[in-house]
Amino acid sequence: MPISYELNEGTLIIKLSGRLDFAKHQSFCEAYSSQEPDSVHHYVLDMRDLTYLDSSALGMLLLLKDFASKSAKISIINCSKDVCKIFEIANFQQLFEIENLLD
Repeated sequence: MPISYELNEGTLIIKLSGRLDFAKHQSFCEAYSSQEPDSVHHYVLDMRDLTYLDSSALGMLLLLKDFASKSAKISIINCSKDVCKIFEIANFQQLFEIENLLD
């Protein structure tokens, strides 16, 4: 499934679905790099429909963090318990705001 995104008043919402792995690297990067970094103050990664992520996906999130301006906030929302567990193991809660855990 494709990655969809929309910019609304400085907030870029990126909706992830299915698997986030190296096969989606290009489309994930295009979702945020197609915007001027200074025009985005908040990146929101909606993982409601994400079923899987691997180590390359963690790398892609780090690339987003490098791309975003220092003052931009990055939030990960609607992640499953399994996805949150991966973030916990990788210590990503120290790098990103993770909220709205799904049951």
